[in-house]
Amino acid sequence: MRSTPAHRDVPRKIILKVADEVWIAAALLHREHADRQDFTVREIIARARSENITGTLRPGVSVHAHPHCVANRPPNSAQYRMLHATGEGARRLFRQSDDAGPKRKGKITPETADLPPQYRHLLDWYRNEYAGSATDTWLSGVFEMAGSGEEIFSGIDPDAYVRQLREGWD
Repeated sequence: MRSTPAHRDVPRKIILKVADEVWIAAALLHREHADRQDFTVREIIARARSENITGTLRPGVSVHAHPHCVANRPPNSAQYRMLHATGEGARRLFRQSDDAGPKRKGKITPETADLPPQYRHLLDWYRNEYAGSATDTWLSGVFEMAGSGEEIFSGIDPDAYVRQLREGWD
């Protein structure tokens, strides 16, 4: 009988989206340096390199950290909203309350199943501690008012209403 190596002995190649790798690197930096608001793109790339999740730093990491993942930059081929540009060459993780380009409709965080198990805790940290911080919820009351008072204008054509208001303007 011929022996074959056990499947468990063969190293498994990590399949990870480049955007998710950039998000992991930025999230790790935020966790490790809680006193900092943002990081340079070079720092994010260096953190991805040192984490070495896929065994090599892929060229796409730089492209994703510059334009692809940045919510408040015009999208080129990617529409992700994973990072927020705070200045020239500076980034932080995106928060729901941040401005995003109108054509940016992509994901904000990786899907749990897409992350290696040792990084999944970052999603809980992001949702419970980072994304929901008090400094970014100051507009929540304004958003909660959306639609209030709509019964006042129920059945009224908005264009006709504005025309009526403008009558006599000369």
